[in-house]
Amino acid sequence: MEGLDYLEYNFNENNVLLLNIAVGIIMFGVALGLQISDFKTVFKHPKQILAGLLSQLLFLPILTLVIIHLVQPQASVALGMILISVCPGGNISNFMSSLAKANVALSVSLTAITSTIAIFFTPIGLACWGSMYEPAHNLLRVVELNYLDVLITVFFIIVVPLIVGMSIRQSFEELAQRIEKVMKNLSILIFLGIVIFAVISNIEPFIKYMPFVAGLVILHNLLAITVGFVTAKVFALKKSSVKTLMIETGIQNSGLGLALIFTFFGGLGGMTLVAAGWGVWHIISGLVMSKIMSRI
Repeated sequence: MEGLDYLEYNFNENNVLLLNIAVGIIMFGVALGLQISDFKTVFKHPKQILAGLLSQLLFLPILTLVIIHLVQPQASVALGMILISVCPGGNISNFMSSLAKANVALSVSLTAITSTIAIFFTPIGLACWGSMYEPAHNLLRVVELNYLDVLITVFFIIVVPLIVGMSIRQSFEELAQRIEKVMKNLSILIFLGIVIFAVISNIEPFIKYMPFVAGLVILHNLLAITVGFVTAKVFALKKSSVKTLMIETGIQNSGLGLALIFTFFGGLGGMTLVAAGWGVWHIISGLVMSKIMSRI
């Protein structure tokens, strides 16, 4: 995989802007299904919320770092894995929870909370965990990443759409419910479009390098699902909530990851492969997992 760290992709500034807008639209669709009461669940069911947050925000990044130190991947691949681990829950996690007959209310609450705090957690998490693997730390210094710019970008493509979507839900609930049904399907199509466009535009490097990264992405995702399961069991959660934590920890917002990679890292080698690979694989693993869970 020599040269992967500095592999360049065919993705210009207009493409990057469209990518950021697409992620914003996806988050707007998520927000239409959220209400202020979803945040109040924290106080009603603190144990399961705490378990979910620890699983996603602490245990997943720690596990990611352990995998990285064991496997010793190239810097850009490691950085991509770290970025995915500090992204909020994916936009399809609520849909997957519904399919799995899991605790959908918990899924929605965790999505709302992790998406909101992503403005701080994602940039800080990337800097913190990235500094604990020397090759990734050195690469961050070479890129000279401005974390304030990352924070501002996350604010506009995650927090602003959340505020607008939730405001519409609060003021025009009937309208929001109608739009939400369309946006759920549209969100998945937009995300798949992002990944497909990135792959088609750069088919040669994807064909050449993806086989080296695919196994690591699958392993990372499966271990993330396991982290959700173990955490839920340690907290003695009900079966429906165990399912939810597995889904929430295994499905990350790789769309946000791709947006940040192309905006601040110029589509840096292994980072793009990891985020794109995760984006495709977590849909496959999520659907399979949900189908199995629905029968349990």
